[in-house]
Amino acid sequence: MKLHALFPFLGLMTCTLLLRGPSLGSGHPVQSLEQTRIRFLEQVDRLGLAFNWRNLTCPACKVVFTLLDIALLSNANEERVAHVVSEACVRLHLSDKLVCREIIELFRDDFIRALQQSFLWPTEACALLVGPSCGTFDIYAPWNITLPKVPKPPVTPPSPPKPGSPQSRVLFLTDIHWDKEYQAGSAADCKEPLCCRNSSGFPGKRQSLAGHWGTYSNCDLPFHTVESLLENAARAGPWDWVYWTGDIPAHNVWSQTRNQQLTELTVISKLVRKHLGPKVTVYPAVGNHESTPVNIFPPPFVHGNRSSAWLYDKMAEEWASWLPEQALKTLRYGGFYTATIQPGLRVVSLNMNFCARENFWLMVNSTDPANQLQWLVQVLQASEDKGEKVHVIGHIPPGLCLSSWSWNYYHIVNRYESTITGQFFGHTHLDEFQMFYDEKTMTRPLGVAFIAPSATTFVNLNPGESINQLCDLHFTCNLVSSLKHNVPGYRVYYVDGNYQTSSRLVLDHETYILNLTVANHSPEKNPEWTLLYRATKAYSLPTLFPSDHHALLQNFVKDDHVFQKFWHLRHKGHTSESCIETCKTALLCFLRSGRYDELQQCDHLNGFGGTLVRASLKTLC
Repeated sequence: MKLHALFPFLGLMTCTLLLRGPSLGSGHPVQSLEQTRIRFLEQVDRLGLAFNWRNLTCPACKVVFTLLDIALLSNANEERVAHVVSEACVRLHLSDKLVCREIIELFRDDFIRALQQSFLWPTEACALLVGPSCGTFDIYAPWNITLPKVPKPPVTPPSPPKPGSPQSRVLFLTDIHWDKEYQAGSAADCKEPLCCRNSSGFPGKRQSLAGHWGTYSNCDLPFHTVESLLENAARAGPWDWVYWTGDIPAHNVWSQTRNQQLTELTVISKLVRKHLGPKVTVYPAVGNHESTPVNIFPPPFVHGNRSSAWLYDKMAEEWASWLPEQALKTLRYGGFYTATIQPGLRVVSLNMNFCARENFWLMVNSTDPANQLQWLVQVLQASEDKGEKVHVIGHIPPGLCLSSWSWNYYHIVNRYESTITGQFFGHTHLDEFQMFYDEKTMTRPLGVAFIAPSATTFVNLNPGESINQLCDLHFTCNLVSSLKHNVPGYRVYYVDGNYQTSSRLVLDHETYILNLTVANHSPEKNPEWTLLYRATKAYSLPTLFPSDHHALLQNFVKDDHVFQKFWHLRHKGHTSESCIETCKTALLCFLRSGRYDELQQCDHLNGFGGTLVRASLKTLC
């Protein structure tokens, strides 16, 4: 279970505390903290609550948030809430006592302040936690950005470049997750959510141990492996430019401090600059792990110590050699920016944490946080007026965003389809993509969001966080994790190059990996990073235009052999099971939709005639 899933327990355990204690408005004396603790623990033992926050029922959830709203009217109750939640974390075996205490303490203030300032009704909170059967996301109600009253230019389908036309080679880095406490020889299986660390202890006879270059387990990367990746990337150059979409720190989110986050940002930024050289411009994006607490990015209207200024200011300082002053200005404001890469090509780096449901500051106001999408429209309109092409980069793929944010982004991509010629994301740790179609018919492909695999080996995620998010809205997919091994890797994109009539579209991409089994046999030698596959060759495609991806999706449906190859490569060549039936259905729906649509709509939009949903229902029922 990932640590951000602890948040719903704040509601559940508070409810248990309040229901078992006196009424807050009864006039009776308040129970002592110890009395409350004992009663709570007895109740947990009697109920035998399972290790799963989805045990929370809809009626209980609504009581939770009604009482939580009342409790938090008084600051005096905050300590009771935090203490009991920490006890619950231990008793429900979410993690050990130290991790439970530190994670609750780390998140407490931000969560409570956001909840106190939010307009979240119990029905809306429970729709968020339990699912749409419990209510609607009124707090995330539909909202619309404003598009200029400028007619959309006629669309000219792109043509492959002539043989010999210039190409741009773009290095893409994402999800490095450097663990400065990684220790070779330590336990790779431990009681904490992140292992292979100096605090993980030493392995027993049946336990695996951390390898020198990395480990196939719930472990992040040692520093020398990150450096090896960058050294190899430098040798594989030259690069026209670099996209780097965030997540620098390790997954020890329960014990991170601001100083640690900033130190790691500085160290890795300098390491990238050292190995790639001063002549290569790097365009970074903000990941969800850059902040502490993880995922927590207050919108710009939050000032003072609770704002994200501590993080954005340091980013602007470290990235000043790569970005122009105007880009640094908006970076300091909201973690996003735009810059000219070459004449005729612009990059927009979005702060995708403003679309993430895990960022509970959005409970206060989720309507276009920081006015980022409205700003994006202005940038795109100016680029359209000048005849520029635009690449969009970010950490979290738009199809995993809150529904209204995702819908508006999809709408923007539709309007500026001739301007946006590349979209590049990370976050899932997997090698995948999401399609964008013409909104009028949902049949004509017009865009692709490329999702690159992670540098880290960390595998404590679902077989596609993306799939399970989609499934959880409607069905219980019960997908078995097939991501047993995750190897270090990075991506190279080949983009239509710098010439007058260039489309600036992605023509091809390659994925490089490090075989840890081989590397750890010879820890004294520099490891060899090898080509896993080249996309056009693996899938027999002429280019990677939207129309080519659409054809590939159709081929996935018709030819399961091709789909299973994609499934294998999606996990960087390390997967133990095939993806069939419900798994395949859900994954095809995810690939097909660049916005957070309902699973039931998938086959209707795709023209599959209901076969995908029927197959899903048959499998699940």
